[in-house]
Amino acid sequence: MARVFIGVDPHKLSATIEVVDERETVLATGRFATDRAGYAAMRKHVGGYRDRTWAVEGSNGAGRPLAQRLLADGEHVVDVPAKLSARARALDTGYNRKTDPHDAHAVAVVAVRTPGLRVLAYDVQLEALRLLVDRRAELSRSRIQSVNRVRRLLSELVPGQRKKNITTGQAKTILATVKPRDVAGKTRRRLAAEQIAELVAIEKKVKALTRELKEMVLATGSTLMELPGVGPVVAARTLADTGDVTRFADRNKYASWTGTAPI
Repeated sequence: MARVFIGVDPHKLSATIEVVDERETVLATGRFATDRAGYAAMRKHVGGYRDRTWAVEGSNGAGRPLAQRLLADGEHVVDVPAKLSARARALDTGYNRKTDPHDAHAVAVVAVRTPGLRVLAYDVQLEALRLLVDRRAELSRSRIQSVNRVRRLLSELVPGQRKKNITTGQAKTILATVKPRDVAGKTRRRLAAEQIAELVAIEKKVKALTRELKEMVLATGSTLMELPGVGPVVAARTLADTGDVTRFADRNKYASWTGTAPI
């Protein structure tokens, strides 16, 4: 059976596909939900094409969840950068309007015409690393928000005191000196105590995740943490975002991607 390419225009709740052969003849189209039933229906829709390649637009962005599901199911998936599909859509007669079907067609056309597209690989360890480093980043943002709330409440309870980098221990010490008598003051103190407790819980989770990330980075065999200034978080983020380093032609291409290439 001839080889086919399945262009995918992915969204959070739906995916529009177009199946073309090597001559860019349209063989099938469809729009499917991204839930279990829709995903199963999509794979069944193209099940008759044995030699198939999925071309997913933006597999590191909006298309990542779908691309990872396909890879986990043993499908052959390539990444189509959005700028290539946009160029193909603009230059292809009759398909310059931006709609989901036209986008899927443009993605499929790019897959046919571009032999050097990045082939995606499913690495369970790197995917787990990405999930954990993303979670730590979320907790870090939550910590900053909690610290700001604690500082605001303490500044209202104890006017005139300003401490830029306050710790939970220092916040507890300051709060212990405050004994408000009015309802507003008591409410403010209670909220400050709750925020400090939340901050303590967040910091525990951050420390635990940092330890876990360090163990996982070492398990990969990476020596990134031997570099000055590179700790578990930076190393984990670098490994997770880079993914399969062989997708870069050489060290110069990688330096360009990271933004560290000399001008």
